[in-house]
Amino acid sequence: MDTSGSVPPVPSGPADRHRHRDRHGRGMRGPVAPPQVPLAVSRADTFDSLVHDSAERLRRRLPQLAGVDFGVREVPFLPREGDGSADGVVPLGGLERASGGRPDRIVVYRRPVELRSRDKDECAQLVHEVVVEQAAELLGLAPESVDPKYGQE
Repeated sequence: MDTSGSVPPVPSGPADRHRHRDRHGRGMRGPVAPPQVPLAVSRADTFDSLVHDSAERLRRRLPQLAGVDFGVREVPFLPREGDGSADGVVPLGGLERASGGRPDRIVVYRRPVELRSRDKDECAQLVHEVVVEQAAELLGLAPESVDPKYGQE
């Protein structure tokens, strides 16, 4: 019996799963877009960079903000309605005062800001306004003195 034309038996078990993934000999699937293409940057990463850029603009102008931490959270923590402390308004940003060796922290809430923005430019402007407002509250200043262009754009 000639076995030169026969097909070898297919192994069964865990190795068999990987065989189906590459069944046409093309290799494993790669990313949809290379990392240098803007498609590969997530909305969260883009939002983080908006907050970082706004913070750096303010730090250049106000050295008092050098030790302040700027961060992003998806959504704010809201108390339950039965507590009597919820007023139905969702904040766009918050301020966490320094405590226990932790520096002051300005937080921008990504989802509420994105939901109030129609496009990327409006989102960037709103992020900057929130950062300016929170920095003004932290420093005890008017927002216009933190950024002279506040409210003009």
